[in-house]
Amino acid sequence: MKKNTERKKSYVLLLVGAVLLIVSIFLALYTHRASYLPSVELGTELSALNTQLAAIQAGTASGDLDALNAQKAVLSAEKLSGERPYSYALILLFFSVLLTVKGIYNALAGTVKGERTDPKRLAQAGLLAALCYIGFTFFKIDIPVGTEKTAFHFGNVFCVLAALLLGGYWGGLAGAVGMTIGDLTTSYVTSAPKTFLLKLLIGLIVGLVAHRIFRLSRSHSPRYVAGVTVLASFCGMAFNIAADPLVGYFYKMYLLGVPQELASTLAKIGTVTTAVNAVVAVIAASIFYLALRPALRKSGLFVQVTPEKEKT
Repeated sequence: MKKNTERKKSYVLLLVGAVLLIVSIFLALYTHRASYLPSVELGTELSALNTQLAAIQAGTASGDLDALNAQKAVLSAEKLSGERPYSYALILLFFSVLLTVKGIYNALAGTVKGERTDPKRLAQAGLLAALCYIGFTFFKIDIPVGTEKTAFHFGNVFCVLAALLLGGYWGGLAGAVGMTIGDLTTSYVTSAPKTFLLKLLIGLIVGLVAHRIFRLSRSHSPRYVAGVTVLASFCGMAFNIAADPLVGYFYKMYLLGVPQELASTLAKIGTVTTAVNAVVAVIAASIFYLALRPALRKSGLFVQVTPEKEKT
């Protein structure tokens, strides 16, 4: 039986992506000037206040700790409210670039007529996005660095698991959406755009290795499945170890205006935390996938990313 692979060129996504790209560029420029730059000034005040509080607690200065802590809470809230619009604009910018690239592909290669998204894949993507959010928001240890901070967390575990279960595109989107929401709803607001980009790429890399190269969702021996699972997880996390500090360094310097010395310090500390997070993610995601795979197959909920038999 011949599989219907008739393709039709589509320009709708390209048009939407291009319009969103133009809008997001203007929004990013406006929010940077109107809200983000004032928040940077608040950050300077907050840093001076932290220094004053540390001196009082060390006994080298005097002051009202309760009043200063209340002032710190107000400044922190104002700083976050100023950072949030710029972060939203940057996320929209990155998302519009993604849509535009996909639109260019649809315009050149076309889309398969009658192709629909598997409801199981969509439902599981939503569940895994929620788990990514929970893994980052509720299972993390913050490490303050001046007015910035980094963290040990479990979010990457479910980002990798999503790509193993659903493939690179849907798994990457689940990780990007879940962990970006985690950033936007915590004090990591300014990291949200970078998170969206990197978690999407992690998913694409894990999915590429697991499903495009080694066809993991097909029937294989347990040893083969275990080996490919660990390899794909390792490739995604190896990319993150290299990319997160490097992208973070340039992102903070050129888009957030963080001083070079602080950006360099954050990159160095980020390398350590990213490496620890990566080890945890490879081990935990591999264990979860190997445990879930037979159970999902038995229950009929397993998503077949690549068909068992290619029909011609």
